[in-house]
Amino acid sequence: MSKQHFPLMPKATAMWLVDNTTLTFGQIAEFCGLHELQVKAMADGDAGSMITPTNPLYNGELDQAEIDRCQKNVNAKLHLKKSELPQPAIRAKGPRYTPIAKRDDKPNGIAWLLKNHPELGDSQIVRLIGTTKDTIQKVRDRSHWNANNIKPSNPVLLGLCKQVDLDASLRRAQRKQERLGIAPTANANVAEYEDDDANAVNE
Repeated sequence: MSKQHFPLMPKATAMWLVDNTTLTFGQIAEFCGLHELQVKAMADGDAGSMITPTNPLYNGELDQAEIDRCQKNVNAKLHLKKSELPQPAIRAKGPRYTPIAKRDDKPNGIAWLLKNHPELGDSQIVRLIGTTKDTIQKVRDRSHWNANNIKPSNPVLLGLCKQVDLDASLRRAQRKQERLGIAPTANANVAEYEDDDANAVNE
């Protein structure tokens, strides 16, 4: 019987390692059985927009000591830890499910992200909000059918995403800007909306 050499969910594990460690793309790629360019695309927000990150510490595939060892030495290789623990439930592929009652809030959440965090890529917003790039563009250029009623509102307060997921996306966007030598963006390059909504909370 062949031995498992990679995590059960390679791409989901790679996404978590990108978000939560300082491991190199090469280290993550080798551990997950992926190409280094695939991992880089995930870090840049150009791929993996529908992937839910999976913590390899929780399912026993890695321990913190192993991660720390490899973070200190870029030439070190991560070793998969054998685990008898049951695997976590896997979320079905496809857009993030949003309760019907909250779906009308999506444009408000998108507008808030575009205004307050223009460094986020469309793929990252798709993953956070569970929307589409077409909807994001319509909110951005105010061609959305309900544009006159859209008011930027914090998607965390609206219940559209979790703060931990938003923070992870912001860290990934910041790392991309640093790699490209881009100065942090102060203002969004999008159409302005009225900012009198009580839920439009600045970070």
